[in-house]
This record gives sequence, C-alpha cells and structure tokens, in this order.
Amino acid sequence: MGMMSEFKEFAIKGNVVDMAVGIIIGAAFGKIISSFVKDIIMPPIGVMMGGVDFSDLAVTIQEAAGEVPAVVIKYGSFVQTIVDFLIIAIAIFMAVKAMNSMKKAEEEKPAEEEKPSNEEVLLTEIRDLLKK
Repeated sequence: MGMMSEFKEFAIKGNVVDMAVGIIIGAAFGKIISSFVKDIIMPPIGVMMGGVDFSDLAVTIQEAAGEVPAVVIKYGSFVQTIVDFLIIAIAIFMAVKAMNSMKKAEEEKPAEEEKPSNEEVLLTEIRDLLKK
C-alpha cells in the first residue's frame, strides 16, 4: 500500500475528522473563556481589591534605558491565565462528567430480550414433539 493511500485512509477515518472539529471548537471555546475572564471576571475582582487592573500588575526587574525596554515580570497576566485555565478545566470536567453519566445510564439500561424467530419457534415445537 502506497504512502498516499495510507494517508488517505488515515485522514478519512471518522476519528481524525472528529478530533479536528474538537480542536477547532476547543480553540474557539478558549478564546471565549479568555475574553470572559479578562472582560467580565477580573474587573470586579480588581474593584474588590481596591481598583487593581490585573493586566497592569508587574514587577520591574530592570528599568528601561534608552533603546533597551524594561525587563518586567507580568504576574497579573499570569493570574488571568490561571483563572482562564480553571474555568476551562471546570467546564471540560462538567462536560466529561455529563457524557460519562449518559454512557453509564445507557450501559445500565436492561437489554431487551430478542423474541425468537418463527423458524426457531417451529423448530422448538418440533423438538419438543420428538421428545414425547
């Protein structure tokens, strides 16, 4: 089997397409959560902490000198990223938990017993008559 045909078989599989869709939706979801944290969550938290804008929180290691920019550790942005991660992790946890509970409910559903076909019923009757 040639390399191109192997790649085509791999790329056409449903799992690859599902994974690609999941990655794209995940990236969009990440942007939504980042905006939610930056624009909705962090401003009220900053107000409660005395009017702090988290994106401006930083420690300057070395001041700017002429053309050389200042060396700064922006821990406020880091805090926002941690909050982003926590919200995304909680959302994913809830989604996985919901899917697992649905899957568990599906597994616990008793399987319906199949009715024997007409042929099986007739053969069973014949067997029983022959035993007599």
